[in-house]
This record gives sequence, C-alpha cells and structure tokens, in this order.
Amino acid sequence: MPRRPNPDLEAEILDAARKLWKKGGEKALTMRAVAKAAGTNTPSVYRRFRDRDQLLRGMLERIRLTVSGQMNSASSAEEACERYLDFALSNTHEYELLFRHGYELYHSPRARQAIGQPVSQPAREAMRRKLVERLGESPDNHEPLLTALWMVAHGTAMLLIAKSILPKDAVEARAVFTATVAALLRGAEGR
Repeated sequence: MPRRPNPDLEAEILDAARKLWKKGGEKALTMRAVAKAAGTNTPSVYRRFRDRDQLLRGMLERIRLTVSGQMNSASSAEEACERYLDFALSNTHEYELLFRHGYELYHSPRARQAIGQPVSQPAREAMRRKLVERLGESPDNHEPLLTALWMVAHGTAMLLIAKSILPKDAVEARAVFTATVAALLRGAEGR
C-alpha cells in the first residue's frame, strides 16, 4: 500500500526550520537539518521548497505575519510600536532573519526574478492603518512619520540586541523609546 502524503508536512518543515533558526541562527539552517528536525527526508523538503532561499522566504512570511498580527491587534499606534519592539527583543534570531535577509530574499534583482511580483509589507501596512486611525488623512500623508517610527523602533531594537546599550540601561532606553514615539506622534498631530 503506498504511503499517503502528509498534508501538514510543509507547515511541519517551516516549524522545524524556525526552531532551528531560533536556536542557532543561519548556521543551524541546512536542508538536511530541517528534514531531520521535521521527521522527514531531504528530498521531501526539496519537493516543497526548491532551495534554501524559498525555505527562508516561507519562514520570513510567517514571521512578517506574526509581527503584523501583533501590531494589528494593538489599540494604538504607540502600542503597535511597543509590540514591534517587544517582538524584536523576544525573537532576536527571527528579527535578524527579517533584516539580514529581507532585502536579498524579497527586493533584490535576483529575488524579483525568482518571485516575479512585488511583495507586501504587512507590518508597514499595519502601522499605516494605526496612523490613519489616529491622525486621519490619506495613508500617503504619513510616509515620513511611518519611516521615522520604523527607524526609531529598529534602531532601538538593534542597540538593545547588540548590547550597545548596556543591559543595566535597558529600562531607561525603553522609556526613551516610548517617549520618542509619543513625541513623534504628538508632533504629527500638530501639523
């Protein structure tokens, strides 16, 4: 009797890849290690993911949806920024995947050839909606503010992850982040 294909195998492979990445980052993620962690074989992984880049794109898409989901459920733009930072600090390897490989997997000329279509940015869209809720107007009017908030959040995340801000100063740095986000939003209301 032939084996029945596992309809959940793709999700299991992505779960295994995420766990490996979370534990050991880029070095831990080989197609063979993913197959073993998912309880399957390497050819099964390659049947679902043409190459490592496609597997990374699958992981990135899940991470991007997780971050945007947390931001979408925030009650305010300030809370959305806090949730973004919380995700980065609680999931440092996954955050590294977002920003170390995001360009090369989604936006580089090589990636555009491979995927052939523009890629959505769900976290950016979530924040854009929060700004429209708070400030009104067209989403396009908020692009400079959106970029400033992202730069503040990403910069804070990277400084804390890299321990360029010492752990003993992390609470104060977080308070400065919160105050900066509030000031940016207040300034936008005053225009």
